[in-house]
Amino acid sequence: MGSNLEDKIRATGMKLYDVAEKSKPSLFRKDFWTGKVMDLSMKNEAFKQEMFRFVDVFPYLSKPESVARHIQEYFCRPDQDFPKTMRWGLSKVKPDSMAAKMAAKSIGKNIGAMGKQFITGETIDEAAKVMLKGRNKDSVAWTVKILKEAVTSTREEEEFLEKQIELMEQYSDIVKAWPALGTGEKGGLDWGFTPQVNISLMASCLYSQYLPKSCAMDYAIDRAKERLRPIYRKALELKAYVLLDMEHLPARKFTLELFKSINEEPEFRDWPHKGIAYQAYMKDAEQLLDDLLGWAKKMKQDFGMRLVKGAFWDEEVVLANLYNYPIPVFTNKHATDASYERCARRILERHRNVQLKCASHNIRTVAYVIECAKKLKVPEDRLEFQMLNGMAENLREAWKKHNLRLRLYSPVGEIVPGMAYLVRRLLENTSSESFLRQSFVSGAAREEMLKDPAVLARENPEPEEKEDISSEYGDKGPFSNEPPVAWDVHTHAMFAVALDDAKKSFPRQVRPVVDGIPVDGGKEMISADPNAPDRAVAAVACADVGTVENAIAAAKKAFAAWSATPTQERAEYLFYAAQQLRTNRHDVAALLVYESGKNWSEAQADICEAVDFLEFYGREMIRLSKPRIASELPGESSRLEYIPRGVGAVIAPWNFSLPISVGMVCAAIVTGNTVVYKPASQTPAIGQAVYDLFHSVNLPNGVLNFVPGPGSDIGDALVAHKDVGFTVFTGSKEVGLRIIETCGRTPQGARQVKQVIAEMGGKNAIIIDSDADVDAAVGPVVQSAFGYMGQKCSAASRLIVLEENYDKFVSRFKDAVETLIFGPADDPRTDLGAVIDPAARKKIEDYIQIGQADGTLLTRGAPNQGSGHFVAPGVFTDISPQSRLAQEEIFGPVVCIFKVKDFEEALEVANGVPFALTGGLFSRSPANIERACREFMVGSLYINRGTTGAMMKRHPFGGFKLSGVGSKAMGQDYLPQFMYCRTIVENTFRSGFAPMQHDSDAS
Repeated sequence: MGSNLEDKIRATGMKLYDVAEKSKPSLFRKDFWTGKVMDLSMKNEAFKQEMFRFVDVFPYLSKPESVARHIQEYFCRPDQDFPKTMRWGLSKVKPDSMAAKMAAKSIGKNIGAMGKQFITGETIDEAAKVMLKGRNKDSVAWTVKILKEAVTSTREEEEFLEKQIELMEQYSDIVKAWPALGTGEKGGLDWGFTPQVNISLMASCLYSQYLPKSCAMDYAIDRAKERLRPIYRKALELKAYVLLDMEHLPARKFTLELFKSINEEPEFRDWPHKGIAYQAYMKDAEQLLDDLLGWAKKMKQDFGMRLVKGAFWDEEVVLANLYNYPIPVFTNKHATDASYERCARRILERHRNVQLKCASHNIRTVAYVIECAKKLKVPEDRLEFQMLNGMAENLREAWKKHNLRLRLYSPVGEIVPGMAYLVRRLLENTSSESFLRQSFVSGAAREEMLKDPAVLARENPEPEEKEDISSEYGDKGPFSNEPPVAWDVHTHAMFAVALDDAKKSFPRQVRPVVDGIPVDGGKEMISADPNAPDRAVAAVACADVGTVENAIAAAKKAFAAWSATPTQERAEYLFYAAQQLRTNRHDVAALLVYESGKNWSEAQADICEAVDFLEFYGREMIRLSKPRIASELPGESSRLEYIPRGVGAVIAPWNFSLPISVGMVCAAIVTGNTVVYKPASQTPAIGQAVYDLFHSVNLPNGVLNFVPGPGSDIGDALVAHKDVGFTVFTGSKEVGLRIIETCGRTPQGARQVKQVIAEMGGKNAIIIDSDADVDAAVGPVVQSAFGYMGQKCSAASRLIVLEENYDKFVSRFKDAVETLIFGPADDPRTDLGAVIDPAARKKIEDYIQIGQADGTLLTRGAPNQGSGHFVAPGVFTDISPQSRLAQEEIFGPVVCIFKVKDFEEALEVANGVPFALTGGLFSRSPANIERACREFMVGSLYINRGTTGAMMKRHPFGGFKLSGVGSKAMGQDYLPQFMYCRTIVENTFRSGFAPMQHDSDAS
């Protein structure tokens, strides 16, 4: 639009600045407690972190002594250098003292005041007083949002819908007495074109399972529309306006598709008083916006779009780094501002279909929209401006002086669910790139702040990510986790085809493979789909003892050449296999759905984990292959090196039949050993897929041999054989202990002591502390307990809840469990499918009978009525910690909940079992977190997250006590167990001369 437009933008911006600079936003005024806190937060990053964490936990602290104790834990630690005024005189007093209680009360009052700056009121009646004052004083309109940011159960969905309808009715009654802005008509349209009753809501409040159902998006949208239709209908009745807010990235697609779907329905197609928020800080913002605007034109829609820069920036960056997908947001503030302007122009160009709601506190951005709208001759009724209540009051005055139609975003509700909103606002304002901070705290020059952001973005481009080639891994670079599958229309369709193709291939023929040659087996065995037992997945010719003998002989024969193969070459086989698995991921995942009963998401997650095993262990062996100098003394060279053990037996479980099999096999072969691999009897076809994966990359014959069959027939023959040097096992405690006992007896003719690497399950507990965020805990705890029907060795089967949180947590947990959907695993809507086989079903039902005798059945959903091995989950309370239900591993969807009086009792119950695999803690007490790290005796302790879903390298996995031998798969100390460590010492002293040591000799 040329430089002339830039001149006008700067001129308008200067006029806005003239008004705005006459005062400072109250958030930054140091004569208020909030201003002092904000000031220190902007100067001291450590204080900012602790302050916002404390603000987050504060509403959950029900007692003054709890408030005082948390203040001491957050602000009075010896390692902190905070001003004395920010220790509130609590450093050396007891939390239950009168002084502490008085200080806690004062701080509570201040935090409440901080919350009220952003949160207009706890009820619409309370908020209405503030809103009316703003209308009369500043001529601003409002949009009201219930402070709720996701629900966890069907009951909460229904409660939200009821509250939303009630709020709209009350809001409508209140505004009948208000004169409309611009016209003065009571109960009329503000400015003559927009309803006075204006609400915003988040799509995640409409359907609790939208995220788990990302692989069943159509179903999720249908469920959400069941809640949204009554809201739309009420808005039509009341002549109100409804806008769908935008959330974090996982909810974006859901929100966009929900908005389009419901507005294509004839009932709402021509209704103009609807809208959606849109985030300009996403890198693909323009692409998706063009799609949305194209849809609006095609469908002849008329709606509003609140264009925002986004409040979830920090969260998006953290999640992208955690799950190894590209960072979706601009990391350069100038690039974000430039994207906003480009998006705004696109919307203004389509003003016949879309009304722009410019939501920004940035003077440059607002000046751009003002002048661009003039240039494009946008009618007055197709543009309004929006701000957050409680922020930038000085800008509000500037907007008013410029005759801009301004609407304030007004959250209404209790402060507890509002804390997430409040913390985001505080983070936004204390950011070094915040426009308000730069302009009204840091004193940035007007001229600099009004520059074209597109030019600034070109002058200050985002730094390019440089590939980190780590020398310890050769030329492979550092390990990074395989990102989770992105469910979209294309991926969904591909996987649906793979599922259909898999069914057509059944029953697959599974035979033993010895020295690269398929051989005849002994007795026949059938594996079936646990969700449809009449469906035979594989017909298996089982290996017998003779086949096992031949497989061990083939492995022994191949050992010499394979162990001499250079490490890099052995690792390359793993890297090739990882690529093959990525290429064929849908076909393999489909097999997991049918033979092991994984739902869509669980099956795809197993693919990622298997790829990670291959990529990580390949790199680890490259690292370990470099000799390590043990001594550098003149006259002596001493180094350590690893050599393989020989022939290994790999005995795999059925619950993670693909990733654990791949992990154990690839660990054994990349370290130079040869393998005889026995899959679980329930999942032989997946076992064959594991063998085929390594065969597809031309692994030399004999290095990997495949012997499917029941452990009762061939297990002893395999692990007790004199030529088998080690056994790697994952499975039940009973079988694991038998293997350890068997391998403890050295057979006649053996040339080595047998090694056992065993992981044997657990009885895992999660502690819910008195200050835990129950809203944040329920989802991960449900997933930990019932993901894959509780058939994970890391599954949470004991929930230990401190009494202050007990009633609230139990109620929410019960509702969430009752929301889960039963069904066959090949249905993308399914949360809970069948357990693995009839024996597992009977065992679980027997334990549920014990629970009903020993305690109180809290809930038990109705299972799917199909022919599969379905078991409805059982949740029990009033169970003794010594009950069989609380002590024995069940391996199914059965959970006990315990009420405890304090954290000491919680640890006592948690540690009071013979297992020590995984444990969890939801707490925001630094002291209790530190204590759990010392005293919660498990191999993997997870704090403020679920106990399942371990990630390669980041979460080495394995337990002790009766959970295993203490080894850690997925970590850097795993591969050495597959090798012997040798020491080579050379006397280099000759005739009084010792050669110099060279740096290149050391690693």
